Amino acid sequence: MGRPPEVFARPVTMAEGRRLQRIGRTARDPVRLRRAIVVLMSAQGQSAPDIAHLLDCTQEYVRGVIRAFNEKGFAALDPKWSGGRPRTISEQVRREICLPARCCPRDLGLAFSTWSLAKLAEYLASAGIARISRESIRQILHGAGIRHLAAKTWKASTDPQFIEKMHKVLDLYDHPPADGRVICADEFGPLNLQPRPGRAWRPAGHPARRRASYRRTGGVRHMIAALDLATGKITYRIRERKRWREYLALLKLLRARWPAGKLYVIADNFSPHKHPKVTTWAAEHNVELVFLPTYSSWLNWIESEFTALRYFALGGTDHRTHAWQGEMIDRYMRWRNARAQPKTNFAPNSVIRTWTGYQTNVA
Repeated sequence: MGRPPEVFARPVTMAEGRRLQRIGRTARDPVRLRRAIVVLMSAQGQSAPDIAHLLDCTQEYVRGVIRAFNEKGFAALDPKWSGGRPRTISEQVRREICLPARCCPRDLGLAFSTWSLAKLAEYLASAGIARISRESIRQILHGAGIRHLAAKTWKASTDPQFIEKMHKVLDLYDHPPADGRVICADEFGPLNLQPRPGRAWRPAGHPARRRASYRRTGGVRHMIAALDLATGKITYRIRERKRWREYLALLKLLRARWPAGKLYVIADNFSPHKHPKVTTWAAEHNVELVFLPTYSSWLNWIESEFTALRYFALGGTDHRTHAWQGEMIDRYMRWRNARAQPKTNFAPNSVIRTWTGYQTNVA
């Protein structure tokens, strides 16, 4: 029997050659990569047996790739998957598997409240739905977009004037009044004396360790702070308590710092903010208290600054005294205020910008 005739790729242009080289360097699909290498080597004059030997494949495979490229061009490099073995579990059965997975087991008369794959497989078998492995169940649930997620808390605003109040706050953010200054005020804390979790670059497998803190006898402190949107700087005080007296003292400090013009102070509905002595003093000193809708502290711009403070100044620390902790917070705040920029564009692409109605309920 004679040797099969040699098969070579058709002559390729310089542009096609560069394209083949690029596919050979960057292709992530192993099939496309191998086919491009076969065509490129054949275009360079190497025979099918030599290519098969170098790539550890059959000569029939090499000749098939070359013939397909000569007929179809670069389309021959893309794999044509046939879809694999047909499914043995019908769509109807898959839907029946997903239904109990999304229910609480107690609602089905079982003695537990959380599924595991083993418990779900046992239930499906006893109910006559399907007898399949745990891995098959996992793949079916994954394909249906069902994940094993932890429960999270969520609370909607119960304020009947939510939309009006939200739009007023957003309007102050977007168009600060020319006759005054917009300030976001809130409390941060409690500031405990305890080792705090944090992140740091360390060798793999050697995380930093935190000491146990079963007894905390140092008490707590509270930060009462105000963010000036015009400058982006934060004014704050650390106090032992966060009563109306401490909040009023902060307002007096802000009024003394900016004696001219009106102050628009955005605050949540914490009871000391609405104390009669606070509201009376504010009315007498040209300070307008703008209260957020209930359960909507996320509208207060200072909350994001508190998140950064918690991450960069408190994360991974273990302060043993309030004086030490206060000094570290003060150093961070001085560093932050030295780099502060005016605050503009609050949540510019957020869906809240399109809200014209809101269903008030509690979850």
